[in-house]
Amino acid sequence: MRRVAWGLLLLFAFTIPWEYSLDFGAPLGNVSRIAGAAALFAFIPAVLQAGRVRRPGALHGLALALYLWTCCTCLWSIDATASLERLRTYAQVMMIVALVWELAEGQEDLRDLLRAYVGGAWVLALLTLADFVSSADAGQIRFVAAGQDPNDAARFLNLGFPFAALLPYWEERGWARTLALGYFPIGLLAVMLTASRSGALVAAIAIAGCGLRFLRFHRVRLLKALMALPPLAFALWLTVPGATIARIATIPQQLTSGDLNQRLNIWAFGWRAFAGAPFAGWGAGAFVEAAHLARIDTAHNTALSLGVEGGLVAVGLGCGILLSSVVSWARTQGPVRLALGTALMVWTVSSAVATVETNRSTWFVLAVVAVAGRIASESPAVSKVSDCRTERGWRMADPGSHA
Repeated sequence: MRRVAWGLLLLFAFTIPWEYSLDFGAPLGNVSRIAGAAALFAFIPAVLQAGRVRRPGALHGLALALYLWTCCTCLWSIDATASLERLRTYAQVMMIVALVWELAEGQEDLRDLLRAYVGGAWVLALLTLADFVSSADAGQIRFVAAGQDPNDAARFLNLGFPFAALLPYWEERGWARTLALGYFPIGLLAVMLTASRSGALVAAIAIAGCGLRFLRFHRVRLLKALMALPPLAFALWLTVPGATIARIATIPQQLTSGDLNQRLNIWAFGWRAFAGAPFAGWGAGAFVEAAHLARIDTAHNTALSLGVEGGLVAVGLGCGILLSSVVSWARTQGPVRLALGTALMVWTVSSAVATVETNRSTWFVLAVVAVAGRIASESPAVSKVSDCRTERGWRMADPGSHA
């Protein structure tokens, strides 16, 4: 039963990047929700059959505390309907940390999780390209997979870069390495097509982080990648519409004199709402009501969203969750540390301009970092990284030997 649960968890991870592109409507929801429910239903009997559970880590205690505090905020919420919906959403996304923690045993399982996510990111990138190719509107500027928000899609795609950069170290088959490295041009093109300015900025951070990792462990591969940059840039210039590039090119203007696409106004309203209930907040899911914004608006800042809805208590718990992830990350070594550090940086910067605490991708990243830290603590020598996988485990390889 454990193998069934693990297989369903991998399927769940595969669906996370493109979950909004396949929605079956009420009461089923999107494909990721269905896959997550299936994994959970298989997980429960698997744990009962094993008769044991792995000792929880700091992340689990803090996540549970945040959920319980969210439940408490329902008692004074100014939007009871939104609060109850938020409780259900938190339960669906936070369960990822429990499933990944319990079912992932070693580095091979960690590799499979990252492989599944990158596979899903490939799907999202191809769906975005399909929207670009099939578009009949000559004036269209932003392209994205059906059902996706351009900024969300860019964030999901950007998280795939550090994962894809790590996979070649663990893949011994040529086609698997090619698929991992091939994600970079296709993923970058998809990010550009979304015309997401925050996405383009975060993509630059992700690519730079991946470049540092290749500089540290594979200088020859990095040199080849740098040689491929001019033709890649030329191909992007030919492919991406001029209006799309022009929108992305306004990043410096937005940072220096713009309103960050109305985010500054939203943050001002949100700050005033936070000042009105700084300790306990206005209730889970009540940001829009507390800030007196339109229903379609969001906080566009994860810390502000937590503060308005759950007060300083929620912000403190959120900071604790991030700190526990940093501690787990610090236990890792070598390429794993660089890749997951880049992933955390991508998530952190994204969370400053988006509301991501209820996204499955957020809790997937946190779960992966926690498991990587646990594996590093259990097997310090193995955690340094292995370029070659044997049938029974992992053997050490000199990182420079593949340069």
